This record gives sequence, structure tokens and C-alpha cells, in this order.
Amino acid sequence: MVHDVRHVPNVPLLPGAVLLGSVPLCARARPTVVKTFWLLVRAGFRRHSTYRLALLAGMTTNSVFGFIRASILLAALASAGTSIGGYDAPTAIAFVWWGQALLGTVNLWGFAEVKDRVRTGDIAVDFLRPIDPQLAYLAGDLGRAGINLIGRGLPAILLGALLFDMAPPPSAVSWAAGAVSVLLAVVVAFAGNFVINLLAFWLVEIRGITLLWMITGGLLCGLYLPVPWFPDWLRTVAHWSPFPSMLQNPIDILAGRVVGTDIASAVAVQVFWALALLGLGQLVLRAGRRRLEVQGG
Repeated sequence: MVHDVRHVPNVPLLPGAVLLGSVPLCARARPTVVKTFWLLVRAGFRRHSTYRLALLAGMTTNSVFGFIRASILLAALASAGTSIGGYDAPTAIAFVWWGQALLGTVNLWGFAEVKDRVRTGDIAVDFLRPIDPQLAYLAGDLGRAGINLIGRGLPAILLGALLFDMAPPPSAVSWAAGAVSVLLAVVVAFAGNFVINLLAFWLVEIRGITLLWMITGGLLCGLYLPVPWFPDWLRTVAHWSPFPSMLQNPIDILAGRVVGTDIASAVAVQVFWALALLGLGQLVLRAGRRRLEVQGG
């Protein structure tokens, strides 16, 4: 307990109390970065949980397209008469429904909040806050991902498991590694979108770049077809990009296509891209801040 009695002489102190003037500034109670980050995650969760009709609409849409995608992939496997790229029918079904479950969780479509704040100048307020802007927006995105996984993802997985012969994760290791992989996928997608948003410091309009990022990412992340089904040259391009880390890698782990030591390799690739894109985001953010200050922001 701390009592400020510097201006009240001869006041007895309660047991355990100390004079405020004798306490170093760094020792006074203040929220830690971890606590602030967690509070922002919770705030993001609550913010997006208010849109219940949007969650219901998203779950319904995911389910409808899940049926369509499952039918197309099963038809392709039936036509081939054998497995394709390590996918048999149950694994392909798992690929479809895990993809639908993660479609709302992982932000493949980007966001505009940061670039809008750059354009209006409100980003200057973010620079004055005690937590790094990138960290603050990441916390909010993790909260958004959490409510979308619960509200849209889990119902889709349950529906797919009930109506199709879907391959489950083969072991507890696959479940645990899959959860870590999903978290990393959210971080990688956020970090890439954050960098795209920061280009607004130098460009008047970035909608074209955002659209190009979305189209390229949707193709190379495994949203439409499994990356192992790509032609060799396109598969090579995908593997040299961060996009499979946003969707294909966690799906492969949860669908049981990737097992054993290959799980560690898949997660390691995600860790690399998460750190690389977060680091790039910090560099671009600092350059943008210098530009803002030079212009008198």
C-alpha cells in the first residue's frame, strides 16, 4: 500500500506503507506490456463479438461453399482414381472444411484501418500511445481471430465431420501443433497486411496493391486448391512466398497430411515468415514515422 503523506507531517504510517516520495518511479504500479497486450486482445474479441448476425451469415456462407468445394475435390479424386498430392478422399474433405473454418479466422482479405488512419493523420495518435502500434493492432487482430474461430470456424468443422468422412488430426501432437500453426497463420497474415497498409505513407491510394495482394494470396495460400496440386513451377513460387503459411500449412497439419518431423518443418517455415514480416513491418513503420515528422506531422 502506498500513501502520499509528504505534505502532512507527523502522520503515522499504516503497517507496510511507505512514503510515495521514497518510491522510485520505475517501482510504481503500472500496466506491463503483456497485460496491455492481453487487454487489447480481449477488447478486439468483444468488439467483433457484437456483430452476431455477421458471424451467423459468415458461418452459413462458409458451410454452403464447403459443400461445393467438397463436391469438386471428391469429383477430381474420383476422376483420377487415386490420391493426388498425398490427398485421399478423407484428407481432401478435411482440407476443405478446415479451410472453411479458418477462412474467417485468418484475415486473408486484408484490413483498411491502418491505411485510413495514415491518410487522415490519426496515425500520429498511435505513435503517442505507450504501446507499439504494430503490437496494438496485432492484439486486436488476435481478438478478432478468436471470435471468428469460435463463431464461424468450429460450427463449420462440426458440420463437415457430421456429414462427410473427414480425416481427423491423427494424434495429440497434430492437435497441439495445429493450434500453434493456426496462431502463426493469423500472425503472418496480419503482418503482411500491416506492411501493405503502411504503404499509404508514400502512396495516395493503395487499393490496387491491396487487391493484388488478396488475389495472389488467395491463389498461393491454398484457398482454392491444395498447393501440392499445383504445377511444379507454381508450387515452387508458392513455397518461396509467405502465403502457404497463412492457410496451407495449418490445414496440412490438422488434416493429417503432414506428420512427424514434417510438422516441425511446416511450423518452422511459419515462424520464419512471421518474424520476417513483423520485422519488415517495424522497418516500414519507422520509415513512415520519419516521413510523417519531416512533413510536420
